[in-house]
Amino acid sequence: MSQQLHPRVGVGAFILNGQGELLLVQRKKAPEQGHWSLPGGKVEWMETAEDTVIREIEEEVGLEIELTSLLCVTNHILPDEEAHWVCPTYIAKVKNGIAENREQHAISEIGWFSLERLPKRLTLTLQNALKEYEKLK
Repeated sequence: MSQQLHPRVGVGAFILNGQGELLLVQRKKAPEQGHWSLPGGKVEWMETAEDTVIREIEEEVGLEIELTSLLCVTNHILPDEEAHWVCPTYIAKVKNGIAENREQHAISEIGWFSLERLPKRLTLTLQNALKEYEKLK
């Protein structure tokens, strides 16, 4: 019997601090291991995308956030890694907390980065979010 393949849903948050820096996490796991990404995670059964992103940001980086808008949806399809995700990305602001790596098994590093000086090796979803964010300016 063959495994039935299907896309999954993963959400992310585009969070800027008061200095206009973007919060990024470096992935320890596939897909796109070693790349920098927006914090977020996978939608659980019977959970809304909005509730997921709020929960995942608290779990991953310890921030309480408020969603302000949907930035974009990325078709995150990586045939070489057999990965297919549909990824809504939300613009969010910090309500409370200080960013820290709370998922060391999945995240190598976290950091705030100027949009003009982003690290190398960005995930497909982050690249798409940055393009869409530029259109808003």
